[in-house]
Amino acid sequence: MSEENKNFYKNLKQLLNDTSSWPSEYIYKFIYSSKPENIEILRDIFKASNADFKIRTSKNSKYTSVSVKIIAKNPDLIIENYKKVADRIENVILL
Repeated sequence: MSEENKNFYKNLKQLLNDTSSWPSEYIYKFIYSSKPENIEILRDIFKASNADFKIRTSKNSKYTSVSVKIIAKNPDLIIENYKKVADRIENVILL
C-alpha cells in the first residue's frame, strides 16, 4: 500500500472517530465500469453487514454507481471494507 493510501486511511479513521459514535450508520459510494461481476463482488464483501444497495447506471451504461448503507461497529470495519473493494474491483472510484 502506498504512503498516500496509508495516510488517507489514517486520516479517515481519525475523522470517523471524531465525528461519530459507534455503532453508526455509514454510506459508501463507489463508481466503476459496468460489469455484472462487480455488483456481485460488492454483495459478497458486504454480505455480513445486512447492507442496503442503491444501484444506478450511467446514461450510456458504461459506468455504475452504487451506494451501500450499513450499520458499522467501528471505523476499522469501514476502512477494512474500503480496502477489500479497492483490492477486488479494478479501477473503482471510492467516494
